[in-house]
Amino acid sequence: MSSRERVTPQMTSREILEYLHHATGYFVTNNERDVSQSDFKCRIMPHTTLKVAPYRDDTGFFAMEITGGATVHVDLLRKQINPFEKLRLVRKSMPNTLLQAGCRGRSLFGYRPYPDNVLRLAVRLFSQYIDVWRVYDFMNHVPSLLVVAEEVKKAGKVLMPCICFTTGVDHTDDFYVAKVEEIISAVGEEVILCIKNHSAVGSPRRISELVQAIRRRFPDLLLAYHGHNTDGNDLARMVTAVLEGVKIVEVADHGYGGIYSQAPALSFIQTLHDYGYKTPGFKVQPLVDASDILRLERRQYEQFESPFRGIDPTVKRHKLTGGAASMAFEQADQLGLLERMHEVFSELVLLNQELGNIWSVTPGSQILLTTALNNVLHGRYERPSDDLKRLLLGRYGPFPFHEPQEWIYQKVLESNRADGKKWYQILADEAGIHQVPDENLEAKRSELEAQIKRPANDEELCLYLQFPRDAVEYFRFEEQFGKTWLLPPNVWFKRGGFEDGARITFPDYAGRTHHIDIISTRRSGDLVHTSLLVDHHFQTHTTPVSAKGALPS
Repeated sequence: MSSRERVTPQMTSREILEYLHHATGYFVTNNERDVSQSDFKCRIMPHTTLKVAPYRDDTGFFAMEITGGATVHVDLLRKQINPFEKLRLVRKSMPNTLLQAGCRGRSLFGYRPYPDNVLRLAVRLFSQYIDVWRVYDFMNHVPSLLVVAEEVKKAGKVLMPCICFTTGVDHTDDFYVAKVEEIISAVGEEVILCIKNHSAVGSPRRISELVQAIRRRFPDLLLAYHGHNTDGNDLARMVTAVLEGVKIVEVADHGYGGIYSQAPALSFIQTLHDYGYKTPGFKVQPLVDASDILRLERRQYEQFESPFRGIDPTVKRHKLTGGAASMAFEQADQLGLLERMHEVFSELVLLNQELGNIWSVTPGSQILLTTALNNVLHGRYERPSDDLKRLLLGRYGPFPFHEPQEWIYQKVLESNRADGKKWYQILADEAGIHQVPDENLEAKRSELEAQIKRPANDEELCLYLQFPRDAVEYFRFEEQFGKTWLLPPNVWFKRGGFEDGARITFPDYAGRTHHIDIISTRRSGDLVHTSLLVDHHFQTHTTPVSAKGALPS
C-alpha cells in the first residue's frame, strides 16, 4: 500500500488512480450536492456548507461532490451564490479533499445539449476547482460523454464515466458490460467506472451480479457506486458492492439527507467494519461532529423538504430518481392530483414500458414525470411536451431496446403541427441527434456585456451561455446587494420581514461578526424603500412589488 494516508488535490490524476489501485480497503465520497438536490430542492446555503467544511476536510473522504446537477442553475436562479465563488470558498475551506462534480454529458449542468465549444469552455473553467468529474448520459449514449471526457483528461482531472442502471427484462449484465466496453474503448481504462443507480432499484444480489460481471471482463478497472436510498435499502446494496470489489461509494451525513439522496456514511462504515473492511485515513469523530452541527442546521431547511418523507419501496415500480421522487407529490398537489397519486405512479409504470424501458434520470425523469401528470390530467399523450417530442425524435440518442409503438409516435409527433405532416414524415425528415453548432463566444460576450453594462469575465460568460436569463439576473442582483451568501439561512429564509429597529447579528464563515440594523421600511405605490445600516454604513434599497403584494422579506 502507498505510504500516503489519503488522496489529496495536490496529487495528479494518475497518482490518484495508482493510489486507489494499490490501497487496501474502500473509500467514500460525501455527495452534498445530491443531498441538497434530492432532499432540499438545491437550497442548502453556503453558510451551512462552510460551517462544517473543516470537519469534513478532516474526515478523510475520497471526495466531496459539491457542484453539478441542478445546483449550478438553482444557485443562480435563487440568487444564492455565484457557482464559481462557491467552489473557491469550498476549496479554501477543504484544501485536503478532492472536489467532485456531477455532469449530464452534453447537457452539462443544464437540460439541453450544448455546443462543443460551450462544453469545452465550461470544463476548462470548472476544472480549476473540480478534481473528479462524474459524467453520465441518461440514454447511456456513449458518444454524448466524449467531448466532456476529452476536456476532463486534457485538464488532468479524474474522469468518472457512468453507466446508468435500472431493472427490467432488457437490463441484463450482458447489456451493461457491453456499455462498459464501449466506454473503455472510447476513453481508455485510466478512469473510475461508476454504476449510477439513480432510482434506488435492484436488490443487493442484483448489484452483486452486475459488479461480478463487470469485474470478470475488466478485473483491473476501478469501480464506484452511486445510489439513492429512496427504498431504504441502499446500505445493503453499497455493502454488497464493496464486498464484490467496488472501490468507492457515495454517502450522506447521517444528520442531513438520507431519504431521497444517499444512505448515511456512519451506518455504512459500521456495517463494513464487521466484515473487516476499512477506509484508509478515515476519521469517524469529525464525521460525527459535522452531523451534530448539520442536524441543527437542518431545521432551517424544513420548508424545502418534501412533506412526504417516508421510505418509498414502490420506487422499484415507478423508478423515479431521488430528486424527482421528492418533487412528485408536491407537483401533484399543485395540480390537484394528490388524491390520484396512485394513478400517476401507475401511469409511470406504463410509460416506462411504452417509452423504451429507458433510464429515469435527468432529463429523462422530468420527461417521464411530466408526461405521467399530463396523461392523468388530460388523457394519454393528449398534451405532449416538447421534450417528449425530442425524445421520440431521437434527439437524445437512439432507444436502446425497443421503440415506442406507432400510435404513440403519431399522437405525440403530430400534436400541434401546423404543417399537417404525418408522424412517419416527421421521423424521416427530423429524427436523430442534431449537431449543435458552436456559439460565437465573443458575440455572446458582447451580448452579455450589453445587458450588464460592464466587461464580463470568462466565468460569467460560461454561466451566461448555459443559463442566459438567470445568469444576467444574478449578476445584476449581486451588483445591487453584494455578497448576500454571507447571510445565515435563518435570515435568508425568514418570512414576513423584519420590524423597524430590529438588529440582525451574525458571524461570517471566517468568524467576523456583522450587524444589519433595520432603520425603516415604507411603501409608495408599487415600490418598497428599505433603509439599513450594514456594518454601520447607511444604505437604502428600493424594490418593486406587485400592487397587491406584501412587503418583501
